[in-house]
Amino acid sequence: MPNVDFGYDQVPEAEKAKRVGEVFDRVTERYDLMNDLMSLGLHRAWKQFAVWLARVRPGESVLDVATGSGDLARALGARGAEVWMSDINYRMLSVGRDRALDAGRMMPAIQCDAERLPFPARSFDCVTVAFGLRNMTHKERALAEMTRVLKIGGRLLVLEFSRIWKPLAKAYDLYSRVLPWLGERVAGDAAAYRYLAESIRLHPDQETVAAMMRQAGLEQVEFFNLAAGVVAVHRGWKLG
Repeated sequence: MPNVDFGYDQVPEAEKAKRVGEVFDRVTERYDLMNDLMSLGLHRAWKQFAVWLARVRPGESVLDVATGSGDLARALGARGAEVWMSDINYRMLSVGRDRALDAGRMMPAIQCDAERLPFPARSFDCVTVAFGLRNMTHKERALAEMTRVLKIGGRLLVLEFSRIWKPLAKAYDLYSRVLPWLGERVAGDAAAYRYLAESIRLHPDQETVAAMMRQAGLEQVEFFNLAAGVVAVHRGWKLG
């Protein structure tokens, strides 16, 4: 069995999803607080930009993959879309479902692996994934699955950490080294945030992700850099 990246470590391919799940089990309670601290609150604006770019219309069906605490799903639902929430991690999915209910929104919540989505082909007008792709064992397989469940004319939106503008790379690298320290003091788990920082460094750059989306069968793929490339939103269309 081949090994795959788990941060800078190498683990057996079959173990990665379990190891990632353990990370998110440990950080669930402080997940949103840590997101605010790590991004200085900017993650909320990044998600709003992704929602704007998704161009969802009332009545459209949307699948939010790796939904986590569900803030992107709720924002899409606020635009009148029929949103399905999915996540491989039960604890994170439960938080997302409960917060949707607290906001007065009924959204189906499905625990599933993004590499094996339990939906028929051509089920959704839009699929979104925010800060989840880098944690998937086989990113190409997950992108192919997300493309499979899109209707013809549908679009996939990927919001993810990416490659920062080169002149800022050294400063950003220093900042990322603070994350385990911050994770220890706020969430009580330095190891989890060490993995998250390493997963950001190892995630493919913007052009590589765009190429992966084209390989999955999407067309008119484009990306939009935010915060000098700290994150990027990729969008691609299923046209045939």
